[in-house]
Amino acid sequence: MDKITNNPRADTVVKGGVLVNVYTGELYQADVAIMGGRILAVGDVAELTYAGTKIIEATNYYLIPGFIDAHIHLECSKLSVTMFAKLVIPYGTTSVVSGLDQIYVVAGLNGVRDFLAEASRTPLKIFWGAPSKLPYTIPPSTVGYKFTLKEHLKSQRWKECVGVWETVKEFVLTADPEVIRAMKLAERNRLPIMGCAPMAGGKPLQLYAAAGVRADHESYSAEEMLAKLRSGILPIIRESAVSHFLKENIQLITKYNINHDKFAFCTDDIYSAYVLEKGHLDHVVRMAIEEGVDPVKAIQMATINCAEIYRIDHLIGSISPGRFADILLADRLDKLKVRKVIANGVLVASDGNMTVDIRPPKRRPYLKHTIKCRKINSKDLLIKTRYPKVRVLSMQMSSDLPFVRKKREAVLNAMDGYLMPDIEQDVLYVSVIERYHKNGRKATAFVSGFGLKRGAIASSTSPDDNNILCIGADVDDMVYAINKIIENQGGQIVVMNRKIIEFLPLPIGGIVTDSEPEVVAEREKKLDEAARELGCGLPSPFMYMIFLSITAIPDYAITDKGLVDCNSLKVINPLLGPAK
Repeated sequence: MDKITNNPRADTVVKGGVLVNVYTGELYQADVAIMGGRILAVGDVAELTYAGTKIIEATNYYLIPGFIDAHIHLECSKLSVTMFAKLVIPYGTTSVVSGLDQIYVVAGLNGVRDFLAEASRTPLKIFWGAPSKLPYTIPPSTVGYKFTLKEHLKSQRWKECVGVWETVKEFVLTADPEVIRAMKLAERNRLPIMGCAPMAGGKPLQLYAAAGVRADHESYSAEEMLAKLRSGILPIIRESAVSHFLKENIQLITKYNINHDKFAFCTDDIYSAYVLEKGHLDHVVRMAIEEGVDPVKAIQMATINCAEIYRIDHLIGSISPGRFADILLADRLDKLKVRKVIANGVLVASDGNMTVDIRPPKRRPYLKHTIKCRKINSKDLLIKTRYPKVRVLSMQMSSDLPFVRKKREAVLNAMDGYLMPDIEQDVLYVSVIERYHKNGRKATAFVSGFGLKRGAIASSTSPDDNNILCIGADVDDMVYAINKIIENQGGQIVVMNRKIIEFLPLPIGGIVTDSEPEVVAEREKKLDEAARELGCGLPSPFMYMIFLSITAIPDYAITDKGLVDCNSLKVINPLLGPAK
């Protein structure tokens, strides 16, 4: 905070509210004096108030610290930083922790710096985690920019850097030399190591914890999360737009009676339509309360607990002197609804609407021309064989665990020497096109569970490398969809009979847009509806599709290198041999 003079004066006072003190758990009447965007004093602030002080009336409101999302891939919202701020600020989220890893693989450190600079012009704070290594995929897929030890040496000293982010379990257990050195560098810089260890347990979990991982957001069960906490890894409970784990993992508090002060919340991956329907972290807090968590405890998990995990509680997480003046006004706690949002001491949202005008910056050309591959033809996708019948491995989407892919065997008949999608068996083509024009790789395998009966769906935003991903029942439609994405420098698309049914342009890095959240939400709904008209029965077709390239999710994935066995961490052949 700027130097305090002998006669400080508040430029703003939030008056008449009931303070939710997240340090003590108390509720009591208190005014809040603000100077220069920071909290000057809490309680009786009359001596700090003068004739020019702006008064924000808070009578009949509870005063809550601004919410903090402990782990979010902001770009997966498909919104630019400015538009993401417009989406979540009215729901009370004033800070997020993000690696900005999706713009990094497309545009490098310049892209990250541009996005951080953009955030500084909005009410939203981005606390940045230096990605452990990019790409996260094993074996490494093709990206525009790799994040290596060289980048850690430069960026771990950035003022925005709060730790090493998304430290994938496999990097640690295979003792990846660059990741280990980055972790040691972080230890010297006193930065926490944040994990990514889905379904970890037993000896691998112990070794992972021994490496110094501080927190993890990837638990698929309460028992898994408890094992991590017992091993000293702090739990971040995830409730994303598709991965609904709060009801399961909140049982550590409601069933196992574990002290709540070790827990934080995150949403990881969200999209506009979901947030506009349900809310953001305020929705997560309400869910926790509905599951039996005391409202004040739920608020602590969305504020101070997260700040303490990242060691930024001197800046955010509480309504206390010296912290940023991020304050939410709510008229009740048991059924929490944020009525007004103050960020940096300024009223920025009221009753679900922004009260300040924020606009995206003019985009530099390098962010608009990131898809550099050539257009494709059907032979680039077709799987050739010399057998009339072939046993194949198809990635079967799990019916009970989001994104998890299991092994399914099927027998396909060849046609003119090629294996084609078989809609009767729900064995579809899934292809990845390397978009950076570095090696021209094109990979095709099989996927089940999407249920497409015709057409194709495709996307140029696909973590963790953002190569072009496409699923189809018709190869010609797949080619058409992919080429339209290349032609338009990014987007998500539904195609049938070589015609565009729905299309969402994503011109910034091929992954995000400056369109308003409401516009994007409407387009998202139409994309999913169109995919369902093709036969897809999944709850969120595009969200399920874009995560097929993540090798940290068991048991199979696909990258531009091909079908990946996520257990052996090797590229494998989807063709298992001739069938009788």
